[in-house]
Amino acid sequence: MNHVVVVGSLNADLTLYAERMPLPGETVLGTDFVIQPGGKSANQAVAAARLGADVRLIGAVGDDANGAMLLASAADAGVDAAAVRRIDGVPTGVAGITVDAHGENSIVIVAGANGELSPRDVEASSSLFDGAAAVCLCLEVSQETVLAAARAGRAAGATVILNLSPFAPIPADLAEVTDILLVNAHEAGQLLGRRAPAADGEDWDAVSAAFAQAGFARVLVTLGAQGVAVLDGADSGAVAIERIPATRIEPVDTTGSGDAFTGALATRLAAGDSLSDAARYASVAAAYAATGRGAQASYGTDADVVALRAQSSRTR
Repeated sequence: MNHVVVVGSLNADLTLYAERMPLPGETVLGTDFVIQPGGKSANQAVAAARLGADVRLIGAVGDDANGAMLLASAADAGVDAAAVRRIDGVPTGVAGITVDAHGENSIVIVAGANGELSPRDVEASSSLFDGAAAVCLCLEVSQETVLAAARAGRAAGATVILNLSPFAPIPADLAEVTDILLVNAHEAGQLLGRRAPAADGEDWDAVSAAFAQAGFARVLVTLGAQGVAVLDGADSGAVAIERIPATRIEPVDTTGSGDAFTGALATRLAAGDSLSDAARYASVAAAYAATGRGAQASYGTDADVVALRAQSSRTR
C-alpha cells in the first residue's frame, strides 16, 4: 500500500447534545457538552490511519491547547503530522456542533489557523506527495491551497479525491485535476443547479451526464440512510452506475461520518481496490462511526469495519 496525503483543516469540535435543535430565537436545554478533536481533514487522516493506511497530514493550528489536542489525537492514531504548522497569535479553528436525540447535527465553523494554510505550505511539504496513492481534499481551507495540493497530487500520480464540503462553486482548473468528486445529495444539487438527486427513482444516467458536463467523470453521491450512488466514468466509452445500500445501524451521532467515509475510501483505493469496492467498504466505515459519539473518537479499525460488514450481511 502506498501512502495517503490529506491537506486541509483541523478544528476543535465544541459539541452540544440536546433532545432537538433549537428553532430561530429559541433556547433549549442541552444534555451534555464536550470538546473533541475534529476538522474534516484531520478526521479523514485519523480515519484512514486507524484503518491501516500510512497517512501524512498538511495543515495549520494555533499555538494553543486546542492545537495541542489535535496534534496529540493525530499522533495517537499514527498520522504523520510533522507538516502541520503551529502559528502564534492565531487560534486553532473551531466547529460549533449541535447534535439531537436522533444523531443528526448542525455545524458552524470558524476557520482560525485553517485560514492561514496557503499554497506555500503545500510547496514546503512537496516531498510528502512523492509516491502517494491518494490525496484527500476538502473546502475548509482556501481554494488556492486546495488547487495547489490537487496539482501536486496529480503530478505525483496520486488519485485526487475532492470532498465538496462546505459547498462552493468549483472552477474549471480545480475540476481538471480532480479524479474523484465526493458529494452528498444536497451538494450535488447545488453544484448541478438542480434539485438534489433522490435515492429512489432517480435517473442516474442524467445525473452522471450533468456531472460530466461540469467536468467530473467519477463521482460518489452519498445519500445518508439510502446508501451511496457510484458514477464511474473512468472508461470513456460508458459510465458504470451502481447503488450501494446503507449499512443498517442505530445512529448515535453522525458527526464526522462523512469524513470516515472519505478516509476509508482513500485507504482502500491506496490498497488497489476498485472505486465500487472502496465505496462499499467506506459505507460500512461511515456507518460504524455513526454508532459512537464525536468524530475521531468514533472511528473504527479495519477489524471493526469487517465485523460490522459481516453482521450486516447476516441480518439482510
